[in-house]
Amino acid sequence: MHNAAQRQFRVPVPRAPRFAAVCAFVLLGCLCAVAAKEFAMPAAQPARTYPAHDDHPMEKVVVAVDPYDAEDKASIFSVNYRDNGYLPVFFVITNDGDQPVSLVGMKAQLNTRDRSKLLPSTTDEVVRRLSRPSRNDGANRMPLPIPLPKKEVKGGVSRKTWDEIEQAQFGARAVEPHSTARGFLFFDIADISNPLTGASFYLMGVRDAKGNELMYFEIPMEKYLSAPEAKQP
Repeated sequence: MHNAAQRQFRVPVPRAPRFAAVCAFVLLGCLCAVAAKEFAMPAAQPARTYPAHDDHPMEKVVVAVDPYDAEDKASIFSVNYRDNGYLPVFFVITNDGDQPVSLVGMKAQLNTRDRSKLLPSTTDEVVRRLSRPSRNDGANRMPLPIPLPKKEVKGGVSRKTWDEIEQAQFGARAVEPHSTARGFLFFDIADISNPLTGASFYLMGVRDAKGNELMYFEIPMEKYLSAPEAKQP
């Protein structure tokens, strides 16, 4: 009887707290992994190896672009720039000549199918958009007849995000002989549904060591869109 009573009133060991502890540990590990994620600039291959490129053999300079429009490629960033109206484009320029080329006066431009001419955004412009995610900074809005009071922006972006944008932005002032420069250009595509379809990338203002401007570079984005393998990081 005594053993039967013990079996009857034995209290089972609760498993819920143990399961919750395991879940909390896993969640904490995931959060730490996300927090520890740091931006790393992708390694650049010679520009002519990218599907979307323009080669100037006589001038020995090649320019390439690689849009980071796919989710797997864009995962290198901690910020979802596409959700904030930006398209990051990996820009690569290779100098196969024996003299440096200057990029001080270069002008990059993405011409869309509807003839919109998009210029790369500055770090300040990208940060401003991220600070005001619901605001469209485009200049096509009609002014209101009665000015509304301005609301103070609270928070803004983190130092980590600011650093990521600055590190990612293309900032080379020159390309040394037999070398490649790379970085990202951020194009504002907030009001464009299919920014790459029918678009072309242009680069002007590249100069040789004597100060002579090279012929402009033109890259139809169809070269990228027609090469599915190029969408892999």
